[in-house]
Amino acid sequence: MTAEPTPTGLGLVHEHGRSVRVTWRGRHLVRYVYAPWDAQLESPRPYLHPLWTLDGRPVSLYRPHDHVWHKGISMSLSNVGTENFWGGPTYLRAEGGYAQLPNNGTQAHEAFDNVSIVDGVVRVAQRLRWVTEAGATVLTERRQLTVDAHPELGAWRLGFRSTMDNVSGASIPFGSPTTEGRPDAGYSGLFWRGPRSFSGGEVRTPDATGADDLNGVRAPWMAFTGRHDEDGARSTLLFVNRPGITEWFVRSEVYAVVCPAPFFSTVHEVPAGGTLAFDHEVWVADGALDRAALERLVKTDPA
Repeated sequence: MTAEPTPTGLGLVHEHGRSVRVTWRGRHLVRYVYAPWDAQLESPRPYLHPLWTLDGRPVSLYRPHDHVWHKGISMSLSNVGTENFWGGPTYLRAEGGYAQLPNNGTQAHEAFDNVSIVDGVVRVAQRLRWVTEAGATVLTERRQLTVDAHPELGAWRLGFRSTMDNVSGASIPFGSPTTEGRPDAGYSGLFWRGPRSFSGGEVRTPDATGADDLNGVRAPWMAFTGRHDEDGARSTLLFVNRPGITEWFVRSEVYAVVCPAPFFSTVHEVPAGGTLAFDHEVWVADGALDRAALERLVKTDPA
């Protein structure tokens, strides 16, 4: 009797009605939960968690007690008109603070147009509806995810592309708590929450190295290097905005978060029938990458 051989490369498992899992050489790499079971207060939406490096180190956090609506990596928009697709309370300019409102919307999975792995690239094409807590569909979305591995670089890449159509019948302003009056709180976009052990990690952009002091900077990419418990090893996540510069929301000193934040300080108005598009890459790498290694990843051809 011979032992079952260890799988090579990427693998794909579709848990119908719940999630899509990607593996690397037989080990879990990332799980995309497209039919979550969250409470309405948490603005139910698809998310990617857990995420691991190619060497099997965890690099995401799910439902931390301080912000239970943080879930690995997810498209989380805090201010879609008066609706909240982020989770939890909403910042109100008139009150100068947060209030829990009946406005926590849902990103509802409609269908997949593709779930496949071809030539070493996982591809997921999904259609979603953005539904308010009151039950009105305000956006329809076409989302594309890709996963490809680059063991020669010690990293794998998540591609996230999205096109959203305003089907509400009215113009929608997209903003953030900062555009509503709270300084330095421009979170709204593709949002990552890192492990607890990543607190105090190092943040890099093409021109700077720091931590919370880089919150609100404008750059084409941002990287976060954190340390793992047990052995103190490091891992790096690199977030790339396509086609270029955007503002960034980042925290390191208390907890690890990164978010390309196009509505950080400026409201973007999408007219009825208009379209909003996002194009991001997230690289997950073993080790602490220097700026030259990060630039090498940025310049790698898209999957």
